[in-house]
Amino acid sequence: MTTRIALIHALTVSIAPSTEAFRALWPEAECFNLLDDSLAVDRERSGELTPAIAARITALARHARSCGADGILYTCSAFGTAIEAVACLSTIPVLKPNEAMFAEALTLGKRIGMLATFAPSVPSMEAEFEVEAVGSGATITSICVPEAMAALQRGDAQAHDALLAEAAQLPEAREFDALMLAQFSMARARDAVRTVANCPVLTSPHSAVLRMKARIAQARSGRDAAGNA
Repeated sequence: MTTRIALIHALTVSIAPSTEAFRALWPEAECFNLLDDSLAVDRERSGELTPAIAARITALARHARSCGADGILYTCSAFGTAIEAVACLSTIPVLKPNEAMFAEALTLGKRIGMLATFAPSVPSMEAEFEVEAVGSGATITSICVPEAMAALQRGDAQAHDALLAEAAQLPEAREFDALMLAQFSMARARDAVRTVANCPVLTSPHSAVLRMKARIAQARSGRDAAGNA
């Protein structure tokens, strides 16, 4: 049975790491990309997740369903509450970009670090992490490197990776039990950061693919059980 996964992007640079993660971890999945790169621009300009932007997040999910998606993965972390609203009403699995990575990080310790390159996403991601971490005693410390995103957008991937590796060597980063790379576009820097980091390094695409695969299997198992009841 073919599984179709919609990847919904607000940044062009998120497409490649998303598809590469699926290719590596779930090559049987048939992925397709929906891109609205004005979303990131408008989110940054507005300074908040407005009702109009949230409506666009919902509209993209409807379009994904019309294309036959069995699951939806959003890849930009600045739209958390809008994605949650979509997930609450959806009959297919819908994942926020970082929920799987957060859960994985919490298995590794209590002092969690997060490198980010898109500043507007940091407050909402920290809030999401704190919800995930309730009762665990875990804390999160964020380090934002917007210069890395600027480098990647102008085509200088080497500078992007080097800036993130440099941030991973800051004194506060030496105390982390796990270090998360917040944006999907940052996954390409995983090896560079791992070389210098003092702890495990997690990326959102890889964690998300594994969780989506499990969610799809769970959903199909539930439907099969209901059909045989």
